[in-house]
Amino acid sequence: MKPLKFNVEKTSTGYSAYREEKDGIIATTGDNLTELRKNILEAYNLYLSANNKANLTADHIALQFDIPSFFEFYPEINTSALGNRIGMHKSLLSEYINGKRVPSNKQVHKILQGVKELGKELTQLEIV
Repeated sequence: MKPLKFNVEKTSTGYSAYREEKDGIIATTGDNLTELRKNILEAYNLYLSANNKANLTADHIALQFDIPSFFEFYPEINTSALGNRIGMHKSLLSEYINGKRVPSNKQVHKILQGVKELGKELTQLEIV
């Protein structure tokens, strides 16, 4: 089964997430992403239970951010440096982040790969 995607947004008190279903919207909030994931699973399983369907596990839930939201959530990522790292002109990346242009799936993948590679490198660092 493919993971169910929930759209995530930053709020003044934490995060909110929602998913549209044919008979309504499942939505919840959380103070942080860990709590949000827990609450998403609980809310979706309540929805499934009301429809006499089997519960899901956390592995079936995926959080989905758009490019502007992602960079709003993580302002510590320097967009100019990331653009250089992934070979994307910083003005183009800035237009994606500010919602002036919509990136293609290929560009979204390029940005995501760059962020993931940076994250992987950071987890392997030792500071002495």
